[in-house]
Amino acid sequence: MPLVSMTDMLNKALQGKYAVGQYNINNLEWTQAILGAAEEEKSPVILGVSEGAARHMGGFYTVVKMVEGLIHDMKITVPVAIHLDHGSSFDKCKDAIDAGFTSVMIDGSHHPIDENIEMTKKVVEYAHAKGVSVEAEVGTVGGQEDDVIGGIQYADLNECVRIVKETGIDTLAPALGSVHGPYHGEPNLGFKEMEEIRDAVKLPLVLHGGTGIPEHDIKKSISLGTSKINVNTENQIAFAKVVREVLAAKPDAYDPRTFIAPGREAIKQTVIGKIREFGSSNKA
Repeated sequence: MPLVSMTDMLNKALQGKYAVGQYNINNLEWTQAILGAAEEEKSPVILGVSEGAARHMGGFYTVVKMVEGLIHDMKITVPVAIHLDHGSSFDKCKDAIDAGFTSVMIDGSHHPIDENIEMTKKVVEYAHAKGVSVEAEVGTVGGQEDDVIGGIQYADLNECVRIVKETGIDTLAPALGSVHGPYHGEPNLGFKEMEEIRDAVKLPLVLHGGTGIPEHDIKKSISLGTSKINVNTENQIAFAKVVREVLAAKPDAYDPRTFIAPGREAIKQTVIGKIREFGSSNKA
């Protein structure tokens, strides 16, 4: 199955009232685990790649070739998108698109809205000419993940309407109280604002910082138009926990497969749980 953009899978999710997960990848085993989970559950899947993770893996081109190789060797039949997570500039988005990414996020949320719109419009023009989907963000998601650090700032409804109307993006991430990384205390999502934004923009919405949000809040978000949910920290925690357990039980182990393989399985089981929670099983 060739790589696809996010547009079709997210529009279907919006209509079907479920969400497609974006699961960030960090290496070969991460990618194997997520693709394996998606195939097992017959779910569409989005592989998120931050700029930092792309650097870690060698570059955008290497990431694309790795994913394509795994899709071939693992006989993956479900729709798969490779998505640049929190693209910091037009140039980074262009590099990812030119390398074969099928979707990009241009994150101009830390700039004034006029600048955000200007950046986003440029990316949309380049991406859409190549069949690549574009996500934009308004407001700022709290916490820290990779290169992205921010305090929570709620998305403004009028700014959301403007960016959708003036740029032609495919999906919008309005910051509504979620954070990157683990939560300190209970998440407090702005459901009223989410509903207003959904009704005003009529696009699939994205929830960043999906780790640690209670299932009832996830279900409510999906009912209010959230069609893409990003998960990263939960997989990292699951992997690290199992690796620590294996090394504690086998302190003399040095073959990396001894602890990486159980860690990979932990990620796979975590993703299967998320796919079921988001309702995307059997939606491929």
